[in-house]
Amino acid sequence: MISFQRSIELGATGIETDVQMTRDGHLVLIHDETLQRTAGSPEWVKDLTLEQLKLKEVGAWFHEDFRGEAIPTLEQLLELAQKHEIIVNLELKNGIVQYPEIESKVIEAVRKFGLSERIIISSFNHYSLVLCKKIAPDIRTGILYMEGLYEPWNYAAGIGADALHAFKYAVTPELAAEAARHGIPYHSFTVNDSAEMKALMDAGVAGIITDYPDRLAALLAEAGG
Repeated sequence: MISFQRSIELGATGIETDVQMTRDGHLVLIHDETLQRTAGSPEWVKDLTLEQLKLKEVGAWFHEDFRGEAIPTLEQLLELAQKHEIIVNLELKNGIVQYPEIESKVIEAVRKFGLSERIIISSFNHYSLVLCKKIAPDIRTGILYMEGLYEPWNYAAGIGADALHAFKYAVTPELAAEAARHGIPYHSFTVNDSAEMKALMDAGVAGIITDYPDRLAALLAEAGG
C-alpha cells in the first residue's frame, strides 16, 4: 500500500496493479503468481489463504525501509481510491492461473465501492475481457498486448474493449492517430525513461503506465497538461 500512496504523492493520476485470488477466494494485489521474488517463498498465491498470505513479508526485498509491508487486498486499494480522484487500472492476472469467477468478483468489489466510472479492467486474457463486458458493459476494459496486433482498433471493437494497453514498442504515431479516429485510446506500458515518455506523448497516446510517476508528471507540467 505504501507504493500506491507514494505514487499519488508523486503526481500519479491513476494506479495500475495486478489482481489475483487466494485459495479461499479473496482478491489480492501482486504481480507474480508465486512469492519467490518478493517473499523468498516458492508458494503460489492460489495455494494460500488470505490469512496465510498476510503473514508474508514482501517489502524488504526492495529496501530495508519497507520491511513489514504485506500484500494488499483489492478492497484496501479501492478504499484509497475513494479518497482521491484517480483512475484504477486492474489487470486480471489470469493467464497462467485460471482463477474461477475472478471477473465477477472484481466487478462486485468495484460496484461495492461505487467506483465503476474510474475503473479500467485489463488483461492479456482477452476472453476474460469479453466476459467482463457481458457482466458490466459500463466498466471500461483495456486490451493488453505486446506487439504486432493488426488494426488493433478493429480488434478492440470486435470484443467490445475501450482501450489498447500496448507495450511501448507496439505504438507508433500512425497507429495512435488511426485508433483515435476510431475512438480507441492507447495506454502504453511500462515506460520509465523520460525520453520515451516524451516520444509517446508526441505520438498521441492517451495514457502512460510507468514506475516513475514523478517523471511523467514533470513532462505533463512542461506540456501544460
